Amino acid sequence: MLGMTMALPTYCAGSLAAASGSNAVHDYAAQAARELKGSRNLTLELLLPDGCSANVAPVVAAFSKATDITVRLIETGVDDINLKLTLDALRGESTYDLALPATFGLPDLVEADAIIPISRFAEKHEPDRFREEILYQIGDTFDNEIYGFQTDGDAYVMFYHKDLLHNPDEQARYADTFGRSLAVPDTWQELDRQIEYFNRPEDGLEGGLLFRTPSYVAWEWWVRFHAKGIWPMAQDLTPQIDGEAGVTALEEMIAVTEHLCPETSTLGLFDSWSRYAKGDVYCNIGWGGSQKFLNGPDSNMRNRMVFSPTPGGIIGGELLRTPYFNWGWNYVVTSQSTEPEIAYLFALFASSSKMSTLAVSQVGGYFDPFRVEHYQDPSIQKAYSEEFLKVHFESMKNAIPDLYLAHQGEYFRVLSEWLVRALNRDVSPEHALSRVSENWSLISVRTDYKTQQKRWQELRRKYPVHVSSRLRDLAG
Repeated sequence: MLGMTMALPTYCAGSLAAASGSNAVHDYAAQAARELKGSRNLTLELLLPDGCSANVAPVVAAFSKATDITVRLIETGVDDINLKLTLDALRGESTYDLALPATFGLPDLVEADAIIPISRFAEKHEPDRFREEILYQIGDTFDNEIYGFQTDGDAYVMFYHKDLLHNPDEQARYADTFGRSLAVPDTWQELDRQIEYFNRPEDGLEGGLLFRTPSYVAWEWWVRFHAKGIWPMAQDLTPQIDGEAGVTALEEMIAVTEHLCPETSTLGLFDSWSRYAKGDVYCNIGWGGSQKFLNGPDSNMRNRMVFSPTPGGIIGGELLRTPYFNWGWNYVVTSQSTEPEIAYLFALFASSSKMSTLAVSQVGGYFDPFRVEHYQDPSIQKAYSEEFLKVHFESMKNAIPDLYLAHQGEYFRVLSEWLVRALNRDVSPEHALSRVSENWSLISVRTDYKTQQKRWQELRRKYPVHVSSRLRDLAG
Protein backbone atom coordinates (compact mmCIF):
# COMPACT_ATOMS: atom_id res chain seq x y z
CA MET A 1 0.00 0.00 0.00
CA LEU A 2 2.77 2.40 0.90
CA GLY A 3 4.90 1.69 -2.14
CA MET A 4 7.97 1.02 0.00
CA THR A 5 9.71 -2.24 0.91
CA MET A 6 11.51 -1.27 4.13
CA ALA A 7 10.33 -2.67 7.44
CA LEU A 8 7.77 -0.01 8.27
CA PRO A 9 4.39 -0.13 10.02
CA THR A 10 1.74 -1.77 7.86
CA TYR A 11 -1.61 -0.01 7.63
CA CYS A 12 -4.88 -1.77 7.09
CA ALA A 13 -7.04 0.12 4.63
CA GLY A 14 -9.82 1.92 6.46
CA SER A 15 -8.31 1.29 9.89
CA LEU A 16 -8.31 4.62 11.69
CA ALA A 17 -6.97 3.02 14.86
CA ALA A 18 -3.91 1.73 13.02
CA ALA A 19 -3.26 5.17 11.56
CA SER A 20 -4.09 8.34 13.44
CA GLY A 21 -5.08 6.62 16.67
CA SER A 22 -1.59 5.23 17.39
CA ASN A 23 2.02 6.21 16.94
CA ALA A 24 2.19 4.54 13.51
CA VAL A 25 1.93 7.64 11.31
CA HIS A 26 4.70 9.71 12.86
CA ASP A 27 6.95 6.65 13.24
CA TYR A 28 6.40 5.73 9.62
CA ALA A 29 6.95 9.26 8.31
CA ALA A 30 10.24 9.57 10.19
CA GLN A 31 11.53 6.21 8.97
CA ALA A 32 10.52 6.95 5.39
CA ALA A 33 12.26 10.33 5.50
CA ARG A 34 15.42 8.81 6.98
CA GLU A 35 15.49 6.16 4.27
CA LEU A 36 15.12 8.77 1.51
CA LYS A 37 17.87 10.88 3.05
CA GLY A 38 20.34 8.02 3.08
CA SER A 39 23.84 9.01 4.12
CA ARG A 40 23.48 12.65 3.05
CA ASN A 41 23.61 15.64 5.35
CA LEU A 42 20.25 17.32 4.79
CA THR A 43 18.62 20.51 6.02
CA LEU A 44 15.01 21.52 5.35
CA GLU A 45 14.10 25.20 5.49
CA LEU A 46 10.69 25.94 7.06
CA LEU A 47 9.14 29.42 6.75
CA LEU A 48 6.71 30.07 9.56
CA PRO A 49 4.90 33.05 11.10
CA ASP A 50 5.93 34.82 14.27
CA GLY A 51 4.45 33.14 17.32
CA CYS A 52 4.48 29.61 15.92
CA SER A 53 8.02 28.51 16.75
CA ALA A 54 6.91 27.42 20.23
CA ASN A 55 4.49 24.98 18.59
CA VAL A 56 6.85 23.72 15.91
CA ALA A 57 10.17 23.52 17.80
CA PRO A 58 9.39 20.38 19.85
CA VAL A 59 8.09 18.64 16.71
CA VAL A 60 11.26 19.59 14.83
CA ALA A 61 13.37 18.24 17.69
CA ALA A 62 11.54 14.91 17.60
CA PHE A 63 11.82 14.69 13.79
CA SER A 64 15.52 15.53 13.77
CA LYS A 65 16.22 12.95 16.48
CA ALA A 66 14.38 10.26 14.53
CA THR A 67 15.75 11.11 11.07
CA ASP A 68 19.07 12.92 11.52
CA ILE A 69 17.57 15.65 9.28
CA THR A 70 17.94 19.27 10.34
CA VAL A 71 14.89 21.53 10.01
CA ARG A 72 15.75 25.22 10.20
CA LEU A 73 12.97 27.57 11.29
CA ILE A 74 12.74 30.95 9.54
CA GLU A 75 10.24 33.28 11.19
CA THR A 76 8.51 36.21 9.53
CA GLY A 77 5.49 38.46 10.11
CA VAL A 78 2.09 36.77 10.20
CA ASP A 79 0.98 38.62 7.05
CA ASP A 80 4.20 38.11 5.03
CA ILE A 81 4.25 34.37 4.29
CA ASN A 82 2.52 34.48 0.89
CA LEU A 83 4.66 37.36 -0.36
CA LYS A 84 7.91 35.61 0.52
CA LEU A 85 6.82 32.32 -1.08
CA THR A 86 5.60 34.05 -4.25
CA LEU A 87 8.81 36.05 -4.62
CA ASP A 88 10.85 32.89 -4.11
CA ALA A 89 8.92 31.18 -6.91
CA LEU A 90 9.20 34.15 -9.30
CA ARG A 91 12.94 34.39 -8.74
CA GLY A 92 13.44 30.64 -9.09
CA GLU A 93 15.13 30.54 -5.71
CA SER A 94 14.98 27.55 -3.37
CA THR A 95 15.03 29.43 -0.07
CA TYR A 96 12.31 27.34 1.55
CA ASP A 97 11.22 23.71 1.42
CA LEU A 98 8.12 24.06 3.57
CA ALA A 99 5.97 26.88 4.84
CA LEU A 100 3.04 27.62 7.10
CA PRO A 101 0.81 30.09 5.25
CA ALA A 102 -2.71 30.90 6.37
CA THR A 103 -5.21 28.47 4.87
CA PHE A 104 -7.04 31.20 2.96
CA GLY A 105 -3.80 31.92 1.08
CA LEU A 106 -3.44 28.51 -0.55
CA PRO A 107 -5.44 29.27 -3.73
CA ASP A 108 -3.26 32.29 -4.52
CA LEU A 109 -0.08 30.32 -3.82
CA VAL A 110 -1.30 27.66 -6.25
CA GLU A 111 -1.98 30.31 -8.89
CA ALA A 112 1.52 31.70 -8.37
CA ASP A 113 3.07 28.22 -8.72
CA ALA A 114 4.64 28.79 -5.31
CA ILE A 115 3.50 25.45 -3.83
CA ILE A 116 3.03 21.99 -5.27
CA PRO A 117 0.17 19.51 -5.02
CA ILE A 118 0.95 16.70 -2.59
CA SER A 119 -1.76 14.29 -3.74
CA ARG A 120 0.77 11.82 -5.14
CA PHE A 121 2.67 11.76 -1.87
CA ALA A 122 -0.56 11.41 0.11
CA GLU A 123 -1.59 8.43 -2.03
CA LYS A 124 1.80 6.84 -1.44
CA HIS A 125 2.22 7.55 2.27
CA GLU A 126 -1.06 8.34 4.02
CA PRO A 127 -3.23 5.56 5.40
CA ASP A 128 -6.87 5.55 4.46
CA ARG A 129 -8.99 7.94 6.53
CA PHE A 130 -5.93 9.62 8.07
CA ARG A 131 -7.54 13.04 7.59
CA GLU A 132 -10.96 11.90 8.78
CA GLU A 133 -10.44 13.08 12.35
CA ILE A 134 -9.51 16.60 11.17
CA LEU A 135 -12.54 18.74 11.99
CA TYR A 136 -11.98 21.24 9.19
CA GLN A 137 -10.44 20.00 5.93
CA ILE A 138 -11.93 22.26 3.26
CA GLY A 139 -8.90 24.50 2.91
CA ASP A 140 -6.40 21.67 2.31
CA THR A 141 -7.57 21.07 -1.25
CA PHE A 142 -7.90 23.18 -4.38
CA ASP A 143 -8.89 22.16 -7.92
CA ASN A 144 -9.28 18.55 -6.74
CA GLU A 145 -5.67 18.33 -5.52
CA ILE A 146 -4.35 18.16 -1.97
CA TYR A 147 -1.99 21.03 -1.19
CA GLY A 148 -1.76 21.22 2.57
CA PHE A 149 -1.99 19.84 6.08
CA GLN A 150 -4.25 21.82 8.38
CA THR A 151 -2.31 22.29 11.59
CA ASP A 152 -4.23 25.03 13.39
CA GLY A 153 -7.95 25.29 14.13
CA ASP A 154 -8.89 28.93 13.67
CA ALA A 155 -12.65 29.26 13.89
CA TYR A 156 -13.94 32.57 15.23
CA VAL A 157 -15.22 32.46 18.85
CA MET A 158 -16.78 35.15 21.06
CA PHE A 159 -15.51 36.09 24.53
CA TYR A 160 -17.77 37.77 27.12
CA HIS A 161 -16.88 39.30 30.49
CA LYS A 162 -18.47 36.90 32.97
CA ASP A 163 -18.51 39.45 35.81
CA LEU A 164 -20.67 41.78 33.73
CA LEU A 165 -22.84 39.19 32.02
CA HIS A 166 -23.75 37.45 35.29
CA ASN A 167 -24.01 40.55 37.47
CA PRO A 168 -27.54 40.60 39.04
CA ASP A 169 -27.75 44.40 39.01
CA GLU A 170 -26.76 44.55 35.34
CA GLN A 171 -29.23 41.80 34.51
CA ALA A 172 -32.08 43.64 36.24
CA ARG A 173 -31.22 46.96 34.63
CA TYR A 174 -30.91 45.38 31.18
CA ALA A 175 -34.27 43.64 31.53
CA ASP A 176 -35.91 46.88 32.65
CA THR A 177 -34.36 48.81 29.76
CA PHE A 178 -34.92 46.38 26.90
CA GLY A 179 -37.57 43.97 28.14
CA ARG A 180 -35.32 40.96 27.61
CA SER A 181 -32.81 38.95 29.60
CA LEU A 182 -29.12 39.73 29.61
CA ALA A 183 -27.64 36.50 28.23
CA VAL A 184 -25.12 35.32 25.67
CA PRO A 185 -26.47 36.88 22.45
CA ASP A 186 -27.77 34.60 19.71
CA THR A 187 -27.88 37.30 17.02
CA TRP A 188 -25.62 40.09 15.87
CA GLN A 189 -28.35 42.59 16.62
CA GLU A 190 -28.47 41.46 20.25
CA LEU A 191 -24.66 41.58 20.49
CA ASP A 192 -24.66 45.13 19.15
CA ARG A 193 -27.29 46.11 21.72
CA GLN A 194 -25.19 44.66 24.55
CA ILE A 195 -22.01 46.38 23.34
CA GLU A 196 -23.81 49.71 23.33
CA TYR A 197 -25.29 49.00 26.76
CA PHE A 198 -21.92 48.27 28.35
CA ASN A 199 -20.03 51.06 26.64
CA ARG A 200 -19.51 53.48 29.54
CA PRO A 201 -16.11 55.12 29.10
CA GLU A 202 -16.97 57.66 31.79
CA ASP A 203 -17.08 54.70 34.23
CA GLY A 204 -13.92 53.08 32.88
CA LEU A 205 -15.84 50.43 30.92
CA GLU A 206 -15.75 49.79 27.17
CA GLY A 207 -18.36 47.94 25.13
CA GLY A 208 -16.26 45.72 22.92
CA LEU A 209 -13.26 44.89 20.79
CA LEU A 210 -14.11 43.86 17.24
CA PHE A 211 -11.37 44.06 14.62
CA ARG A 212 -11.45 47.26 12.58
CA THR A 213 -8.00 47.15 10.97
CA PRO A 214 -7.86 46.82 7.16
CA SER A 215 -6.28 43.35 7.41
CA TYR A 216 -9.07 41.83 9.52
CA VAL A 217 -12.21 43.93 9.10
CA ALA A 218 -13.68 41.85 6.25
CA TRP A 219 -13.97 38.77 8.40
CA GLU A 220 -16.69 40.13 10.68
CA TRP A 221 -18.68 41.43 7.73
CA TRP A 222 -18.38 37.99 6.07
CA VAL A 223 -20.03 36.33 9.09
CA ARG A 224 -22.67 39.02 9.49
CA PHE A 225 -23.54 38.80 5.80
CA HIS A 226 -23.90 35.01 5.76
CA ALA A 227 -26.12 35.26 8.83
CA LYS A 228 -28.56 37.22 6.63
CA GLY A 229 -29.20 34.01 4.65
CA ILE A 230 -27.72 35.04 1.27
CA TRP A 231 -24.92 33.50 -0.77
CA PRO A 232 -22.18 36.08 -1.43
CA MET A 233 -22.23 35.10 -5.11
CA ALA A 234 -24.81 33.34 -7.22
CA GLN A 235 -24.01 30.02 -8.89
CA ASP A 236 -22.68 31.88 -11.94
CA LEU A 237 -20.35 34.10 -9.84
CA THR A 238 -22.62 37.15 -9.95
CA PRO A 239 -21.92 39.09 -6.72
CA GLN A 240 -24.88 39.36 -4.35
CA ILE A 241 -23.18 41.38 -1.64
CA ASP A 242 -24.50 44.82 -2.58
CA GLY A 243 -28.16 44.09 -1.94
CA GLU A 244 -30.18 44.74 1.19
CA ALA A 245 -28.46 42.00 3.22
CA GLY A 246 -24.94 43.27 2.55
CA VAL A 247 -25.83 46.93 3.09
CA THR A 248 -27.66 46.18 6.35
CA ALA A 249 -24.72 44.12 7.64
CA LEU A 250 -22.37 47.02 6.92
CA GLU A 251 -24.74 49.58 8.47
CA GLU A 252 -24.81 47.46 11.62
CA MET A 253 -21.01 47.36 11.70
CA ILE A 254 -20.80 51.13 11.32
CA ALA A 255 -23.32 51.70 14.12
CA VAL A 256 -21.67 49.37 16.64
CA THR A 257 -18.21 50.80 15.92
CA GLU A 258 -19.26 53.91 17.83
CA HIS A 259 -19.40 51.78 20.99
CA LEU A 260 -16.13 49.85 20.64
CA CYS A 261 -12.87 50.74 22.33
CA PRO A 262 -11.67 53.96 20.67
CA GLU A 263 -8.31 52.38 19.76
CA THR A 264 -9.90 49.35 18.09
CA SER A 265 -9.16 50.63 14.57
CA THR A 266 -5.41 50.45 15.26
CA LEU A 267 -5.17 47.22 17.23
CA GLY A 268 -3.71 44.22 15.46
CA LEU A 269 -3.81 40.63 16.61
CA PHE A 270 -1.57 40.61 19.68
CA ASP A 271 -2.43 44.16 20.75
CA SER A 272 -6.12 43.25 20.77
CA TRP A 273 -5.44 40.37 23.15
CA SER A 274 -3.40 42.57 25.46
CA ARG A 275 -6.12 45.23 25.49
CA TYR A 276 -8.89 42.78 26.39
CA ALA A 277 -6.71 41.16 29.07
CA LYS A 278 -6.88 44.39 31.09
CA GLY A 279 -10.40 43.39 32.15
CA ASP A 280 -12.41 46.55 31.39
CA VAL A 281 -14.06 45.51 28.07
CA TYR A 282 -17.32 43.57 27.81
CA CYS A 283 -16.64 41.41 24.75
CA ASN A 284 -14.01 40.36 22.26
CA ILE A 285 -13.79 38.19 19.16
CA GLY A 286 -10.92 35.85 18.41
CA TRP A 287 -9.57 32.34 18.12
CA GLY A 288 -8.10 29.63 20.29
CA GLY A 289 -4.81 31.51 20.35
CA SER A 290 -6.69 34.39 21.94
CA GLN A 291 -7.86 32.04 24.69
CA LYS A 292 -4.36 30.70 25.32
CA PHE A 293 -3.25 34.28 25.94
CA LEU A 294 -6.31 35.31 27.95
CA ASN A 295 -6.18 32.10 29.98
CA GLY A 296 -2.57 32.77 30.91
CA PRO A 297 -1.31 33.68 34.38
CA ASP A 298 -0.71 37.35 33.48
CA SER A 299 -4.22 37.99 32.14
CA ASN A 300 -6.81 39.83 34.22
CA MET A 301 -9.48 37.88 32.32
CA ARG A 302 -8.34 34.41 33.36
CA ASN A 303 -11.39 32.41 34.55
CA ARG A 304 -13.59 35.49 34.01
CA MET A 305 -15.02 34.75 30.56
CA VAL A 306 -18.03 33.13 28.97
CA PHE A 307 -17.57 31.70 25.46
CA SER A 308 -19.93 31.20 22.54
CA PRO A 309 -19.95 30.78 18.78
CA THR A 310 -20.30 33.95 16.75
CA PRO A 311 -23.86 35.29 16.70
CA GLY A 312 -26.21 34.45 13.86
CA GLY A 313 -29.39 35.77 12.27
CA ILE A 314 -33.07 34.89 12.28
CA ILE A 315 -34.02 33.35 8.93
CA GLY A 316 -37.57 32.11 8.46
CA GLY A 317 -38.21 32.45 12.16
CA GLU A 318 -35.25 30.26 13.12
CA LEU A 319 -31.71 31.04 14.23
CA LEU A 320 -29.00 30.57 11.61
CA ARG A 321 -25.46 30.46 13.01
CA THR A 322 -22.57 30.71 10.58
CA PRO A 323 -19.32 30.08 12.49
CA TYR A 324 -16.36 30.87 10.30
CA PHE A 325 -12.92 29.36 9.73
CA ASN A 326 -10.86 32.33 8.59
CA TRP A 327 -7.20 31.64 9.27
CA GLY A 328 -5.41 28.50 10.44
CA TRP A 329 -1.78 27.78 9.55
CA ASN A 330 -1.32 25.07 6.95
CA TYR A 331 1.80 23.03 6.10
CA VAL A 332 2.64 23.24 2.39
CA VAL A 333 5.56 22.10 0.22
CA THR A 334 7.13 24.80 -1.94
CA SER A 335 7.60 24.48 -5.69
CA GLN A 336 11.28 25.36 -5.29
CA SER A 337 12.12 22.63 -2.78
CA THR A 338 14.83 20.24 -3.92
CA GLU A 339 13.51 17.61 -1.50
CA PRO A 340 9.73 17.77 -1.93
CA GLU A 341 8.98 14.22 -0.75
CA ILE A 342 11.03 14.55 2.43
CA ALA A 343 9.44 17.97 3.02
CA TYR A 344 6.04 16.29 2.65
CA LEU A 345 7.06 13.57 5.11
CA PHE A 346 7.99 16.19 7.69
CA ALA A 347 4.52 17.74 7.26
CA LEU A 348 2.93 14.30 7.64
CA PHE A 349 5.02 13.69 10.76
CA ALA A 350 4.03 17.07 12.22
CA SER A 351 0.35 16.52 11.42
CA SER A 352 0.14 13.06 12.97
CA SER A 353 -1.99 12.56 16.04
CA LYS A 354 0.88 12.45 18.54
CA MET A 355 2.95 15.28 17.08
CA SER A 356 0.05 17.63 16.41
CA THR A 357 -1.14 17.11 19.99
CA LEU A 358 2.36 17.99 21.19
CA ALA A 359 2.33 21.14 19.05
CA VAL A 360 -1.13 22.35 20.07
CA SER A 361 -0.44 21.75 23.76
CA GLN A 362 2.41 24.29 23.82
CA VAL A 363 1.11 27.17 25.92
CA GLY A 364 3.61 29.60 24.41
CA GLY A 365 2.41 29.03 20.83
CA TYR A 366 -0.84 29.78 19.07
CA PHE A 367 -1.72 26.55 17.24
CA ASP A 368 -5.26 25.52 18.18
CA PRO A 369 -7.00 22.12 18.26
CA PHE A 370 -8.05 20.73 14.90
CA ARG A 371 -8.22 16.95 15.38
CA VAL A 372 -10.94 15.24 17.43
CA GLU A 373 -8.47 13.67 19.86
CA HIS A 374 -6.96 17.06 20.75
CA TYR A 375 -10.02 17.92 22.79
CA GLN A 376 -9.50 14.98 25.15
CA ASP A 377 -5.85 15.73 25.88
CA PRO A 378 -5.34 16.91 29.51
CA SER A 379 -2.57 19.38 28.65
CA ILE A 380 -4.71 20.98 25.94
CA GLN A 381 -7.68 21.12 28.29
CA LYS A 382 -5.51 22.91 30.85
CA ALA A 383 -4.19 25.39 28.27
CA TYR A 384 -7.66 26.34 27.00
CA SER A 385 -10.20 25.27 29.66
CA GLU A 386 -12.87 22.68 29.00
CA GLU A 387 -15.56 25.36 28.74
CA PHE A 388 -13.77 27.02 25.86
CA LEU A 389 -13.00 23.75 24.08
CA LYS A 390 -16.68 22.77 23.97
CA VAL A 391 -17.51 25.96 22.07
CA HIS A 392 -14.42 25.71 19.89
CA PHE A 393 -15.22 22.12 18.89
CA GLU A 394 -18.72 23.01 17.75
CA SER A 395 -17.49 26.07 15.86
CA MET A 396 -14.82 24.02 14.06
CA LYS A 397 -17.26 21.28 13.18
CA ASN A 398 -19.85 23.70 11.74
CA ALA A 399 -17.61 26.39 10.23
CA ILE A 400 -18.31 28.03 6.89
CA PRO A 401 -15.22 28.38 4.67
CA ASP A 402 -13.30 31.37 3.49
CA LEU A 403 -13.54 32.33 -0.19
CA TYR A 404 -11.20 29.62 -1.50
CA LEU A 405 -11.00 30.84 -5.09
CA ALA A 406 -8.09 31.92 -7.24
CA HIS A 407 -7.31 35.58 -6.42
CA GLN A 408 -8.86 35.22 -2.96
CA GLY A 409 -6.46 37.87 -1.74
CA GLU A 410 -7.64 40.32 -4.38
CA TYR A 411 -11.34 39.70 -3.68
CA PHE A 412 -10.81 40.34 0.02
CA ARG A 413 -8.45 43.29 -0.39
CA VAL A 414 -11.10 45.11 -2.40
CA LEU A 415 -13.77 44.18 0.14
CA SER A 416 -11.62 45.37 3.04
CA GLU A 417 -10.71 48.64 1.33
CA TRP A 418 -14.30 49.67 0.75
CA LEU A 419 -15.51 48.44 4.14
CA VAL A 420 -12.91 50.68 5.79
CA ARG A 421 -14.01 53.65 3.65
CA ALA A 422 -17.61 53.10 4.72
CA LEU A 423 -16.64 52.63 8.38
CA ASN A 424 -14.77 55.92 8.19
CA ARG A 425 -17.93 57.46 6.68
CA ASP A 426 -16.07 58.51 3.54
CA VAL A 427 -18.68 56.76 1.39
CA SER A 428 -22.13 55.29 1.96
CA PRO A 429 -22.56 51.55 2.57
CA GLU A 430 -24.49 51.30 -0.71
CA HIS A 431 -21.69 52.95 -2.67
CA ALA A 432 -18.97 50.90 -0.98
CA LEU A 433 -20.58 47.53 -1.67
CA SER A 434 -21.54 48.54 -5.21
CA ARG A 435 -17.88 49.21 -5.92
CA VAL A 436 -16.88 45.91 -4.32
CA SER A 437 -19.41 44.09 -6.49
CA GLU A 438 -18.09 45.76 -9.65
CA ASN A 439 -14.51 44.89 -8.76
CA TRP A 440 -15.39 41.30 -7.89
CA SER A 441 -16.96 40.91 -11.33
CA LEU A 442 -13.80 42.27 -12.95
CA ILE A 443 -11.60 39.92 -10.93
CA SER A 444 -13.72 36.95 -11.99
CA VAL A 445 -13.65 38.00 -15.66
CA ARG A 446 -9.85 38.33 -15.60
CA THR A 447 -9.66 34.77 -14.31
CA ASP A 448 -10.61 31.71 -16.35
CA TYR A 449 -14.27 32.48 -15.78
CA LYS A 450 -15.68 28.99 -16.41
CA THR A 451 -13.08 27.42 -14.15
CA GLN A 452 -13.76 29.98 -11.46
CA GLN A 453 -17.49 29.27 -11.70
CA LYS A 454 -16.82 25.56 -11.16
CA ARG A 455 -14.60 26.34 -8.20
CA TRP A 456 -17.30 28.44 -6.58
CA GLN A 457 -20.00 25.85 -7.24
CA GLU A 458 -17.78 23.18 -5.69
CA LEU A 459 -17.04 25.39 -2.69
CA ARG A 460 -20.74 26.00 -2.12
CA ARG A 461 -21.20 22.23 -1.88
CA LYS A 462 -18.60 22.13 0.90
CA TYR A 463 -20.52 24.47 3.20
CA PRO A 464 -22.08 22.76 6.22
CA VAL A 465 -25.45 21.39 5.17
CA HIS A 466 -27.31 23.20 7.95
CA VAL A 467 -25.99 26.47 6.50
CA SER A 468 -26.11 25.81 2.75
CA SER A 469 -29.68 24.54 2.94
CA ARG A 470 -30.80 27.92 4.30
CA LEU A 471 -28.76 30.27 2.09
CA ARG A 472 -30.45 31.52 -1.03
CA ASP A 473 -29.60 33.24 -4.30
CA LEU A 474 -31.39 36.52 -4.87
CA ALA A 475 -32.65 35.46 -8.27
CA GLY A 476 -33.72 32.07 -7.02
